Amino acid sequence: MEKVVKIKSIGQVTHDVKQFIVEKPEGYEFTPGHATEISINQEEWKDEKRPFTFTSLNEDDHLEFTIKIYPDHDGVTEQLAKLKEGDELIVRDTWGAIEYKGPGYIIAGGAGITPYISMLRDLKKKDKLAGMNLIFSNKTDKDIILKEELDSMLGENATYVITDQEDTKHTNAYLNEEFLKSNISDLSKQFYVCGPPEMTDEINKTLKKMGADTDAVQLDDQ
Repeated sequence: MEKVVKIKSIGQVTHDVKQFIVEKPEGYEFTPGHATEISINQEEWKDEKRPFTFTSLNEDDHLEFTIKIYPDHDGVTEQLAKLKEGDELIVRDTWGAIEYKGPGYIIAGGAGITPYISMLRDLKKKDKLAGMNLIFSNKTDKDIILKEELDSMLGENATYVITDQEDTKHTNAYLNEEFLKSNISDLSKQFYVCGPPEMTDEINKTLKKMGADTDAVQLDDQ
């Protein structure tokens, strides 16, 4: 399935993250945490498919994608940054390994937060956010995606970890075994992990070593 959709609006979320609101094809459905392959509806780009997760809710009358732009990659996200309202994208069938399976810990790095935005918004709407904890790692304070919304949903259950900025307002640390041991109190909970492949692999190994249920560790490389 391929559907051409027009961009309705583009917003700036952080210095290098944009929010794309696009048309929603009739009958199109997805599960919070799932993704689709997107390409730009231009002759030289329409076969260049990239996976992006939905950050809207399934019941919304539009689709929303929150996308980190990599201008030095000379690729799809750099081209997405050049698009404007009225330009077209191609969306395809939905798929994904991440979906809500119970309360627990979201451990995300950078753009790895995006699969969980829709999931958390959906839980908020259903009044089921109790028991959800977020550990969100970024290089600097300005890299944190949708911090105000995450704070409003999770409050004190949101922990921000900054790796490359010593004067951060948040916790200056790395998501190593020492940090995870001191910040995770219940290893029987669900673990939702997403970020750069190296990070997700390391956290997966650490959680297993700590005694977490390995079936509960969901990895999705961004």
